[in-house]
Amino acid sequence: MNILQASLEAMRRSVLKLHPRPELVLVDGLQIPDLEIPALAVVKGDGTSAAIAAASILAKVFRDRIMVAFDRLYPGYGFAGHKGYGAAVHREALRKLGPCLLHRFSYKPIAELDQGNLF
Repeated sequence: MNILQASLEAMRRSVLKLHPRPELVLVDGLQIPDLEIPALAVVKGDGTSAAIAAASILAKVFRDRIMVAFDRLYPGYGFAGHKGYGAAVHREALRKLGPCLLHRFSYKPIAELDQGNLF
């Protein structure tokens, strides 16, 4: 499953757990997960919809807090600073430490670490 498919599946699962169920789902982007609820794709929705903008802020704050917790579990990778993005410091930590359980081993640069070809 690629990152887009994983994101759509995560959205689908999240929406289905909401109670009460929403009458309409707004998605920031081009694609809509497979839902039994009406949904609308809104390109650049965080700039045009207050609801999408608020959800985006909440998601980023939550992600950042998770990455700070992961930084304590996996010291040396700098997750608290770069939040998992492919920053130079992140690539250097991967070269030095190798991937940890958080890394997507299906991602080609991670899979190629053994050959010394990172990014």
